Amino acid sequence: MLIATVSDFRKDIKSYLDKVVQNVETLIINRGKDSGIVVMSLEEYNSLMATNHELSSRKNELRLDSAIEKLNNGKSFSKELLES
Repeated sequence: MLIATVSDFRKDIKSYLDKVVQNVETLIINRGKDSGIVVMSLEEYNSLMATNHELSSRKNELRLDSAIEKLNNGKSFSKELLES
């Protein structure tokens, strides 16, 4: 995680944004006491939103936990996809 002040961010915005995207970093820009902004790549944001959606209901959460447990216990299988 990167942390910058507004002034530092303004001085070197391109460098900060490049680091966020290239290194999958999250940037916190401090704006004073208990105030700030988070900058992250679109890819990271989309991943976070997908995870949030998957865990949005207890039923989905239980289904995912069950699948992870099966995978960890070697009770999973794989199938080859058919090409059309």
